[in-house]
Amino acid sequence: MYAQPIIFCVSFQVTDHCAIDRDQRAIEVELARKTNESWENAKQIYLQGGNSKSYALITLSEPLRSNVVKGTTITGKNDAGNEVAGKMYSTTEAGAVNVKVQYATTDVQDSYVQCQVGALVGEDVNLSGCFADGENTINIGGEVYTYTYTAATENKNGRTIAGFSTQLEDKLKNGPGAPYADFEYFRKYYGTSDYADQWVNAAFEGGRTSFTNGNADFSQYGLEGREQIIKKGTAYMNVWMYTIREFEDALDDCKRGCINCNDDPVHAWDEGVCFYSGSLEGQTGLESGYLLHQLADKRSVNFKTGGPDGTDVDGQSKLNYDLMDEFALGNYQLQSGNCPSARKTKERIAQLMYIPMIQGSLRYAYKVDKLQGGEKEKAEGAAFAAAVLPRVHAANSDAASKIYNNLRVGASSTNHQEVKEAFESVYPQLGLTCADIGGLWNEGTKSYYPGMGPCTDASTTKVVTETNSTLAIALGTTFGVLFAVALIAILYMRSREKQGAPVFKTEEVESSVKA
Repeated sequence: MYAQPIIFCVSFQVTDHCAIDRDQRAIEVELARKTNESWENAKQIYLQGGNSKSYALITLSEPLRSNVVKGTTITGKNDAGNEVAGKMYSTTEAGAVNVKVQYATTDVQDSYVQCQVGALVGEDVNLSGCFADGENTINIGGEVYTYTYTAATENKNGRTIAGFSTQLEDKLKNGPGAPYADFEYFRKYYGTSDYADQWVNAAFEGGRTSFTNGNADFSQYGLEGREQIIKKGTAYMNVWMYTIREFEDALDDCKRGCINCNDDPVHAWDEGVCFYSGSLEGQTGLESGYLLHQLADKRSVNFKTGGPDGTDVDGQSKLNYDLMDEFALGNYQLQSGNCPSARKTKERIAQLMYIPMIQGSLRYAYKVDKLQGGEKEKAEGAAFAAAVLPRVHAANSDAASKIYNNLRVGASSTNHQEVKEAFESVYPQLGLTCADIGGLWNEGTKSYYPGMGPCTDASTTKVVTETNSTLAIALGTTFGVLFAVALIAILYMRSREKQGAPVFKTEEVESSVKA
């Protein structure tokens, strides 16, 4: 049994993929220190990683004697003399002296790898499972070589949060299944494939973006505001889209009708689930994560959409209950070769994943407008809006403009009702309902904030209206028939009265007649 990310049964080992959230945590820790040095640390962790796909870059004392294919087993020892296992990172030709050796990972999340360096700092650095520092020997596919390297600087990472954005040009824009709908929303709106990376880097530098739409000038924020822009951008823009990318990758590789030949797509699907949840959520998924699963639970508390029915203010969000079902369904559909149904499942997953971005935008629009929110709240609103605006724009450009103008960096004012109405106008196109979003809940008063209760779906209103109309017609017809019958009866009685033979007679009249 493989280690499970949250409450979802994966089919393959994905502990190394799940660990990307440890980079996110390290970034947030360094940002929170708010010093020039710590911010540079955060930027380097963003760019270079430290926790996922760890590899050693070693220099051999003699060239490779033959070609070595990707995945070839490599073994060596650590500084304590214990064996360290790895594999060839990529196929390397004979004659090469610089070699990448990827460290082996385990099924146990807490100890999935014991060499974590990259750009990490302080106690996050773990050298215990790295190849021994300096000059030592290593076995590459049965051949022994002498190598040299510096463990503190030449242990790197092949998977980074920055790469989740910079790789999209090749993986999605030019991917085998292109065009991919959700990626195209963002690429067309921002005018570039690496929009998330540009957003984060501009915030690190205190500069401005140069997008086609949705630009931001971060020189208007200090460290407090830029911290929010960065940490929300990395998790809710970089990781969000790469999660979708993994699901798309699974579908690209899916072989229809083939039950025993879809291991690769199922593995990719499991990786997508890992990027959604991370490794720090644990089995309960409550109050311990740093990625999208945790965000869904946090926003459900704010919008009273927790629990299986979406009516609670605590516990796991209904969104995560629903997504776990969809993840499991997609996994099964891929294993059974039901590729068309798996694609529909992916489309539903993407729709649902926009929910926390909408909730976040609504929450901070209200905070800025009515609760005197400052730079932090304004930045949070801008970050959430940036993570959903392209999808809104694809549905209705006017609605997107209203949201952007109210929540953009440097907005002169924010009207929360205008933001709310703009979002609500596109829920049908986004495949969402008012109940999916909920309303901004005030736990102190046990009520929704003024004007921020759940909306009513147009379809629901239509059903109610049609029901009321049908009832009115039925009642009208019934009363009409009764009125007609009554009218006929009255006319009949008046006719009998004129003829001197009324239908109803008093007792006195009847007695006189008998007499």
